[in-house]
Amino acid sequence: MNFGVDTNQADSFAIMDRALELGINFFDTADVYGWKVGEGITEKLLGDWFAQGGKRRERVVLATKCYNPMGKDELENWPNTRNLSALHIRRACDDSLRRMKTDYIDLYQMHHVYRDAPWDEIWEAFEVLRYQGKVLYFGSSNHAAWNIVQANETARQRGLFGLVSEQSKYSLLQREIEMEVAPACLAYGVGIIPWSPLGGGALGGVMKKQEGARRWSHWTTSILEKQSAQLQAFEDLCDEVGQQPANVALAWCLSKPYVTAPIIGPRTMAQLDGALGALDLRITDELNGKLDAIFPGFRTAPEHYAW
Repeated sequence: MNFGVDTNQADSFAIMDRALELGINFFDTADVYGWKVGEGITEKLLGDWFAQGGKRRERVVLATKCYNPMGKDELENWPNTRNLSALHIRRACDDSLRRMKTDYIDLYQMHHVYRDAPWDEIWEAFEVLRYQGKVLYFGSSNHAAWNIVQANETARQRGLFGLVSEQSKYSLLQREIEMEVAPACLAYGVGIIPWSPLGGGALGGVMKKQEGARRWSHWTTSILEKQSAQLQAFEDLCDEVGQQPANVALAWCLSKPYVTAPIIGPRTMAQLDGALGALDLRITDELNGKLDAIFPGFRTAPEHYAW
């Protein structure tokens, strides 16, 4: 998401090359990233990186998304340049393939639930893309548990594989998916790919006033105002166990059985290298209990609210 905006092309290329060296091969983007409507800036940058050769594309599990407005000029705000109509899904996929200079996408995701489109229409469009060899697997993002159930039951009726992943906002600060989304994903074998696992930077040591634009976003400032005591207790606990706050937050995500991998968005090489510490950190029962005491979680519904 940062590449081509907060991180220039040369640094973005270097970070991606370093990721491959480390064995990190799942790269997630979206047609809207770069935040200029219709431009697909980050996808274009990825395409230029793939074009350098070195089997870069072959070594990457490539994921992108569609849903957000992508119409320009006369097509701005036009119905079939946004959301999840069958026409937009097919056109958006073709545009992403062109920008990323590849002939297939490993994981194509709905960036947000679109309640006005019947699931049969969505799956018909997905079927076409799969039969054409343009997409291997499909996933969701920002879907409720019942949306995931609808999607996979419709896919079952059509004789299809169904969703393989769900991107949900999940961190120590925001654990609501534990009530219904996570259990639904476990039941259907859908892997959760948490976005914002550091709570927009708030779990990265913000109380120590570390520098970084994302740590001081409006959302982070709001969290600081409301949950500074929790964040301070969290950072004190991290000092107690001798770990960086960001590594503890990422390792906690990785410890969940329904999590495939948290999405990190490094703007610099140092941030990428720093995140590696989470891979060597084991969240013990004792540490997990202390984290739960600071950031209480949710039980599965209906137990959480019924008794």
